[in-house]
Amino acid sequence: MLVCLIGVYLSVVHWDAATTLAEMNTFTSYLIVFYTEFFVAGIGSFLLIRSTKRDYVSPWIALIVGTHFFFLVNIFKDTSLYVLAILMIVIAVLSPWLSRKVKVASSAITGIGSGTVLFCFAILGLLRYLLS
Repeated sequence: MLVCLIGVYLSVVHWDAATTLAEMNTFTSYLIVFYTEFFVAGIGSFLLIRSTKRDYVSPWIALIVGTHFFFLVNIFKDTSLYVLAILMIVIAVLSPWLSRKVKVASSAITGIGSGTVLFCFAILGLLRYLLS
């Protein structure tokens, strides 16, 4: 919660500051990545649910989100997103297997793993901002 509040505060204070997405070509690229990801995630989830493989929906979404970080590297010019992408993909791939081992829903493993990784990257981003 504290990291979130600091992030909100910094966003509000620097609301008018220039961002990478202010450039039209960059923003267009971002929107293409976002809508493509949204569409692929939705279609894949629909197909998984229809084929009675509901337990794979969370790992599928995590896989798509992880993959989209590869495309965001060039948009945000931040190579640390490669690490985030790989970690998210590894979690997505391993969570169905781990869920069978510990006998919980794969969404629990996916959520805990993805949430932890995203939280760590939020803290890393905050530290990088404060130290720059």
